[in-house]
Amino acid sequence: MLDRTARRKITNVVMLGLTTLATLSSISVLFFVLGYLLFKGGSSVNWAFFTELPKPVGEAGGGMANAIVGSAKLLLIAAVTGLPLGFMAGLYVAEFASQKMGAAVRYAADLLNGVPSIVVGIFVYTLIVLRAKHFSTMAGGLALGLMMVPIMTRSTEEFLRAVPRSLRDASLALGATRWMTIARVVVPAATRGILTAAMLGLARVAGETAPLLFTALSNRFWSPGLNQPTASLPVMIFTYAISPYEDWQQQAWAAGLVLLAFVLLANVLARLLLGPRMHLAG
Repeated sequence: MLDRTARRKITNVVMLGLTTLATLSSISVLFFVLGYLLFKGGSSVNWAFFTELPKPVGEAGGGMANAIVGSAKLLLIAAVTGLPLGFMAGLYVAEFASQKMGAAVRYAADLLNGVPSIVVGIFVYTLIVLRAKHFSTMAGGLALGLMMVPIMTRSTEEFLRAVPRSLRDASLALGATRWMTIARVVVPAATRGILTAAMLGLARVAGETAPLLFTALSNRFWSPGLNQPTASLPVMIFTYAISPYEDWQQQAWAAGLVLLAFVLLANVLARLLLGPRMHLAG
């Protein structure tokens, strides 16, 4: 019979091995996806892909410059509309709401977060596209922004609640008002987490296709302004991937690689640029 110390050591080794295996498995999935996208679409990623419009069927070359710009415009609208709403809702729940009201807002946010993206697209289609009688960049951006609101709400609440109560009490004891305490003490202390939540929210909606099919649709050409249909990388990937043309399928792989690379690059750059400053703020 093994003594208690030996059993604890065996249990520790087994659990450490299982957690290490699970970690390696999770990481390997990411590298497998990156590797497969690089293998299938890496040869089609060139300067023309970023600077030229799509070519007609049968013509070699071309790119997805219009889709790249369109995705950037959609994400900008989503950030301008969804992030402030989600932040203010999370701030209200964390700092001002009663217990019952806070529970109601959390429940509503969780329900909204669980709504399928295609339902959000249909909702914005009915609310905006049908009334305007045309698809538009603005409608697509608002659909993505609506999907970001519950993510930002719940994340903001959690990060604000994680700020130690002692910081609030110290600020109030020095004569600061409640709003001054929130604006100058609580929010800066949680800024790093809130910015991380914003990046995760943008990454979450960057690859959405279904809501854009009902709102922004697509466009083979440049789309000036915000009141016209616009191309986006997710919709172009969907369109090209299901086509019977081999060159289009190759560009779909390339677009998938570029989209994933943009999301990863944005997260890395944000952490590198904001990390030291946020560390000081926290």
